[in-house]
Amino acid sequence: MAVTKGTTSDKIFDVINMIFVSLIMLIILYPMIYILSSSFSNPDFVSTGKVWLFPRGFNIEGYIRVLQDAEIMFGYRNTMFYTISGTLLNLACTLLAAYALSRKDLVGKNIIMFLMLFTMYFSGGMIPTYLIIKSLGLLNTWWVLIVTGAVNTYNLIISRTFFANGVPHELEEAAIIDGCSKSGTFFKIVLPLSKALIGVLTLYYGVSHWNSWFGGLIYLTDRSKVPLQLVLREILIEQQMKSAMVASGQSMMDEEMQALQVKLASLIRYCVIVVSSVPVMVAYPFLQKYFDKGVMLGSLKG
Repeated sequence: MAVTKGTTSDKIFDVINMIFVSLIMLIILYPMIYILSSSFSNPDFVSTGKVWLFPRGFNIEGYIRVLQDAEIMFGYRNTMFYTISGTLLNLACTLLAAYALSRKDLVGKNIIMFLMLFTMYFSGGMIPTYLIIKSLGLLNTWWVLIVTGAVNTYNLIISRTFFANGVPHELEEAAIIDGCSKSGTFFKIVLPLSKALIGVLTLYYGVSHWNSWFGGLIYLTDRSKVPLQLVLREILIEQQMKSAMVASGQSMMDEEMQALQVKLASLIRYCVIVVSSVPVMVAYPFLQKYFDKGVMLGSLKG
């Protein structure tokens, strides 16, 4: 087969496109590289702005101070539990509801879909939601961060569209003719064909649970149940307050200790970002292959 050579205009376009994409990649990657390099650098170089790309004066003092906090390990344990349990519940509720709403023979599906879409634009607000959580007895329990938000309407729409257009209806009819029940059709036929969708939903819900901190702030009072992000937020605020006290002259430390405290506050800020982001960055490559395909399949309308 003959290979068609591109015209001059095509080559110019390819060069411009590669330059443009490379610039976007640098804009995205540089902040990540800078934060990682700063977290492993000497506080003197970090505070004076001498770290640009690679670590200078390799140092792990910031990580030692962050990980020495006893609540960090509890936060990791809690967040892992909230993320895994919450994501499994989210997948179960979203996939089952979306599959039911994608069926043409479901009575009243338009009304149900309208009521769910309504929640995307209007909500009761924080105080009514808090009162409902309290009346259900979920305050200061493990379940409050798992049950609340069990279904995201946007993800439900993606899933319903995928089931309606991405899974051949004839395949389901053939399974039913062969004696397979509706639940058996869903678990044995539909779900195995929905790996891309499940990968996307797992990523969306998992990242949402991992980054969640506001629910723990308003619903939890037991320190043994708080998520990691809330613990890291408190460490960051504590370091900022210490730095502000030193800058305003309210601290009783000598000048040398004050300077060290300011430097460590800057270093710990980067370490906190890395500690909270690494698990998500490690998990993302395993789900990335499903991401583009799943989003495109869920966005098509037949």
